[in-house]
Amino acid sequence: MSTSVTATPEIVAFANPICNAIERIMRCLDGQETEGLNWRPPAEATNSLYVLAFHSLGSAEGFILGLLGGEQIARDRDAEFRAHGDSAKPLYARWITLQPRLRNALDAMPFNVLDQVFTHPRLGTMSGRAFLILVAQHMAEHAGHAELTRDLLKAARASMD
Repeated sequence: MSTSVTATPEIVAFANPICNAIERIMRCLDGQETEGLNWRPPAEATNSLYVLAFHSLGSAEGFILGLLGGEQIARDRDAEFRAHGDSAKPLYARWITLQPRLRNALDAMPFNVLDQVFTHPRLGTMSGRAFLILVAQHMAEHAGHAELTRDLLKAARASMD
């Protein structure tokens, strides 16, 4: 007897908030040259637009496709925070291929993923539901970081004129 996976509305409901937050991050890259992509606000522990995008893509991929989806995902979280780029093109290209994979993975997840217990090496043990909430929250926070970083960059450039 085979069972087909039917997407549960609760799992699918996470797709739009997660993908929309990443879209907000990606829009912050629009029109940025190398300097703008890599500029960091003048405060401790801030990140560039490039880092925020690179890390958000890696994080979403690692949690949704890797942890919850069971795929082997090679990820170096520390390297994400050292990322530097001359162009947003590689990030856009990665997002174009990653977004449908995230949506398809969420569409295909069986309902028992919500209550299944997963262990993350850094964050510990939680239910699939808790991890989906964490990912949605994490992406929204980084979208806010990216928008603020973009606005601070605009203000810094205006003050130099």
